[in-house]
Amino acid sequence: MNNKVFSIVIGALILFFVASNTLFIIKETERGVMLKFGKVVNADIPPGLHFKIPMVNEVRKFDGRVLTLDVRPQRFLTVEKKGMIVDSYAKWRIKDVSTYYTATNGEEATAVRNMDQRINEGLRNSFGEHSLQEVISGERDQLMVDLTESLNKLTLERYGIELIDVRIKRIDLPEQVSESVFNRMNTEREREAREHRSKGKEQAEVIRADADRQRTILEAEAYRDAEQLRGEGDAKAAAIYSSAYSQDPEFYSFVRSLTAYRESFKNKSDMMLVDPDSDFFRYLKDSSGKPAGN
Repeated sequence: MNNKVFSIVIGALILFFVASNTLFIIKETERGVMLKFGKVVNADIPPGLHFKIPMVNEVRKFDGRVLTLDVRPQRFLTVEKKGMIVDSYAKWRIKDVSTYYTATNGEEATAVRNMDQRINEGLRNSFGEHSLQEVISGERDQLMVDLTESLNKLTLERYGIELIDVRIKRIDLPEQVSESVFNRMNTEREREAREHRSKGKEQAEVIRADADRQRTILEAEAYRDAEQLRGEGDAKAAAIYSSAYSQDPEFYSFVRSLTAYRESFKNKSDMMLVDPDSDFFRYLKDSSGKPAGN
């Protein structure tokens, strides 16, 4: 009984040993390459469960995710020979597993060292062809895009590495350069401010002139409409007076005389010299208004 159990345990151990050396798993986040006596026989093993021949095949696994390379800060010169300390980083991943393994022997440190060198060379060459203003301004983004494209072709061909992006984290300038840049930026902002003020004054003058023109037009149209309405009112009043006078001339004359009396005798201190027999007093002498002697 004991020999049988011992045999089962030994068999299980042997089976486990064979299985562990025969079966292997490539995760979704990994890239793998299979070697046969040190020679690549499967350049890109897909994710999943796979078999290998123990003692003959060897499997090397690498991280297939997007990785970050923190590039060492370096001092570069611009086209004006002005120095700056540039701190940058890069995003990369393994694209061609066979080329990657052949170029770096599967060592990530070797790949990082090679990329660090290439990126610094690219930055040095790129900055050396541009001015300080171009490097620190909005044109820097386009410089990084062009640099990434050119370096990606090189790293993909030589190391099997896809260089996704190269970015600058920080640029430190010497004190004298910083002061020069500050003065230049200050001058540029003042120039832009003067341009904006000039455009604002110009637009204000245009708006003010248009407002004055519209005011003049509105006043003229209002005066025209007022005169037209006043003329129509005077014409209607005259027509009403004429109609009323034609219906009863004697009554109209009587009302006009009363109005004249009221206006003439309104102020007691006034003195008026009038012929008593004039038509002015005919309604005072006779309510019918008949002239004297009739």
